[in-house]
Amino acid sequence: MRQAKSGRPERQLSPEKTEAILEGGMQEFLTHGYAATTMDRVAIAAKVSKATVYSHFQDKEGLFIVLIQRLVEQKFQSIFGAEDDRILQMPPQDVLKSFANRALDIGATEPQFLNFMRLILGESGRFPQLARAFVHNIEQTAFSRLCHYLTNCPQLKLADPEATARIFVGAIVHFMIVQEMLHGKDILPMERDRLVNSLVGLIVG
Repeated sequence: MRQAKSGRPERQLSPEKTEAILEGGMQEFLTHGYAATTMDRVAIAAKVSKATVYSHFQDKEGLFIVLIQRLVEQKFQSIFGAEDDRILQMPPQDVLKSFANRALDIGATEPQFLNFMRLILGESGRFPQLARAFVHNIEQTAFSRLCHYLTNCPQLKLADPEATARIFVGAIVHFMIVQEMLHGKDILPMERDRLVNSLVGLIVG
């Protein structure tokens, strides 16, 4: 058991209560926004005491950033998976199509993810550190893996793999924002396969 600064043993943090606080925090942030959410609200939603919330998370910003990290890990690490070395030997058109479709699946089938994205974008002006935390975590997962693949795939000879990765991800994100977040399917209709096939064709040739 760890020792607290006072010299008394610290209580072990409960995984069950951590999960309850994270779920309660997500519920409150999505319902009330970042500014209006308080640790009191989170404690009530999680059905724990306010002291328990603070024993697990230092403050509201810390809780929000952990939610960002968890969401990114859950949704984006699955896009490529863990087999980076083996994936280098796969046909690039298959890898890139899979990457694009898995990313777009998240936007099309995960309303909580889209609502969380709306929250981050909406609060980015007042709380830029939250948006920066989201970008940092995306950079460390989905984007870094794509850039690694484009740099090291023996079947691709790209002049600038990093710029290509940003163009590829940017097109996917733009499609997701217009089609799903801004409800633009009827205004700017575009079939997913048409976008993905054209995007992959620009890279693979």
